[in-house]
Amino acid sequence: MKFDVLTLFPDMFTSYLREGILGRAIERGLVDVALLNIRDFSRGVHRVVDDRPYGGGEGMVMKAGPIFRALQSVERVEGYGPVVLFSPQGEPFTQDMAWDMAECRQIIFVCGRYEGVDERVRSTCVNMELSIGDYVLNGGELAAMVVIEAVSRLIPDVLGGERSNLEDSFENGLLEYPHYTRPRVFKDLEVPPVLLSGDHEKIRLWRKKQSLKRTRERRADLLQKAELSLEDKAILEELT
Repeated sequence: MKFDVLTLFPDMFTSYLREGILGRAIERGLVDVALLNIRDFSRGVHRVVDDRPYGGGEGMVMKAGPIFRALQSVERVEGYGPVVLFSPQGEPFTQDMAWDMAECRQIIFVCGRYEGVDERVRSTCVNMELSIGDYVLNGGELAAMVVIEAVSRLIPDVLGGERSNLEDSFENGLLEYPHYTRPRVFKDLEVPPVLLSGDHEKIRLWRKKQSLKRTRERRADLLQKAELSLEDKAILEELT
């Protein structure tokens, strides 16, 4: 999987791409992240990439030309996916989207800054606009990191264990059950006895019940969309 990231601040990604699971995936050649500085595609001595908005108003707007030329420079590979612009106006990013992106061989990200990008970038250069939440950031770089991580961990062999990402929150439409590890007692709080019982069926049912309970308490909206089994519905009925 290759990610091409168009940004004014490529150094923001430097340490992020060296650390943890993603850093190891890059070392192993499972993931490739190419950083393109949009300023390198500006024209003129001063490498200007923004200008005042037509019609007046506060702030500056990123010019279409440098972004367009940066996109033209990206070599597409067979099976490439969308050109994504990050914006508060975009479609909310979801786990389902991450799975769809993980099927692509290449994704291109455009990280906006300032008051945003010239509208002609949206209409001619990108085919997907994404938001990672109902709030405003200074630019799209953090959003790009979020999506790169969410997608990369779905690529085969990145996490190692075959089921490592199949029991995460949102994978079955629900929030994940709570986890415990050693010590058995911490600050007078004990690990639930069922997890020490060795009875795999009881453990499975406990985890499912906890997942449904946590989802109902914290994200009841997810239950409206989740594909609930008869067992799930019976447990929810028991919880009421």
